[in-house]
Amino acid sequence: MAKSNDSKFHIAMFPWFAFGHMTPFLYLSNELAKRGHRISFLLPNKAQHQLQPTNHHSDLITFYPLVVPTVDGLPKGTETASDIPIFLTTHLATAMDLTRHQVESILINLKPDFVFYDTAYWIPELASTIGFKTVCYNAVCAASLATAVVPARKVFKERQLTMEELAMPPPGYPSTTVVLRQHEARALSFISFEFGSGITFYDRIKTAMEKCNAISIRTCHEVEGELCNYIGTQFAKPVFLTGPVLPEPDKNRIEDRWERWLGQFEPGSVVFCAFGSQWVLEKAQFQELVLGFESTGLPFLVAVKPPTGVATVEEALPEGFEERVRERGVVCGWVQQQQILGHKSVGCFVNHCGFGSMWEALMSESQIVLVPHLGDQILNTRLLADELKVAVEVERDENGLFSKENLCKAVKSVMDKESEVGGLVRKNHKKWRETLLSEGFMSGYIDGFIEKLHELKCQ
Repeated sequence: MAKSNDSKFHIAMFPWFAFGHMTPFLYLSNELAKRGHRISFLLPNKAQHQLQPTNHHSDLITFYPLVVPTVDGLPKGTETASDIPIFLTTHLATAMDLTRHQVESILINLKPDFVFYDTAYWIPELASTIGFKTVCYNAVCAASLATAVVPARKVFKERQLTMEELAMPPPGYPSTTVVLRQHEARALSFISFEFGSGITFYDRIKTAMEKCNAISIRTCHEVEGELCNYIGTQFAKPVFLTGPVLPEPDKNRIEDRWERWLGQFEPGSVVFCAFGSQWVLEKAQFQELVLGFESTGLPFLVAVKPPTGVATVEEALPEGFEERVRERGVVCGWVQQQQILGHKSVGCFVNHCGFGSMWEALMSESQIVLVPHLGDQILNTRLLADELKVAVEVERDENGLFSKENLCKAVKSVMDKESEVGGLVRKNHKKWRETLLSEGFMSGYIDGFIEKLHELKCQ
């Protein structure tokens, strides 16, 4: 006899060992726990301390720490992607796969109704013996899945795709705007590289999506509906959307020093730049970045990691830069992104278009300028700049490098009140922001998602 839709689930979460994946899984866990569902969250041991403040329902969300084994090529003590440069993540994938026995033991004891996972393609192999349903939950945009890992892409183990093949969308792709430039195609070529021992990134993600009971994506029909339908057709799977699943507003106040600094400037006049936890610029590009902001003549706050080869951002600044910008410009490390972005003085958000930052940008009132780096960031940028026309992308040369002139040009194009481009993206952004913030929009997606889980559980 089928359970009623009032019954509560026990769901195990096992995301990829990167905060850009673990955090969205935890956002979804909070929404499910808010509705009474029990969550068991499997994650690296050290990560639980960093994620604990984001667990808003500790009575229903329990962390199960895993011991991340040491593997050749992985620095001792590595547990998450933020501990290492991006070229070493293949070894972290190997380490994650080696936690399989730990994961299996935990799941045997827990006996959950569902297991949500993303890169752990072997989770469905455990499902038949333990007895749970599997949901491949993707915390990246549908555009990146549809462009990079659908079966139509046909990546063969004996070769990497040519730049020409990577530049074009796969057969049947529902949009004609995603044609990659040469440097962007190179950034996407990682799908043919090894990601874990004896498996490519493409095969890992494709297998994860092929073997699950249902595919889920952190997006909404209004933004990526056609792409989600395309993915469902390609994999012959049901596709459940959760909506953006944004974090609850951070109740922590903005730090006093940033409140004082931002408070000096007119509303909507400050340019805020943040590139996430993994992107480390080369020194030359770092200097082009800060010189570009200087050239705008606008106040700016840049929060990035020190460039390669130096210990601090200060020692990499161009000669005379600090004296020239004085109180108008600040370059630093980590800041409270959500609180900074919500400050009334911030009028432009320059970011890498990681999926989390993409949604934060859409929900903000700031103009959006994009400087993508990795494959999924490039596709997120295509969505915002080319499809939705809510943002401007900084132009680059054939090697993927940007200049201070092009950065300055992009910022001024959206900040100039008389700019035609600025007016267009401002108008479109306002429309999408109103849609996303409309009453019942977010909660409706979660409630609909839970209905789909009930249907899946009864099959």
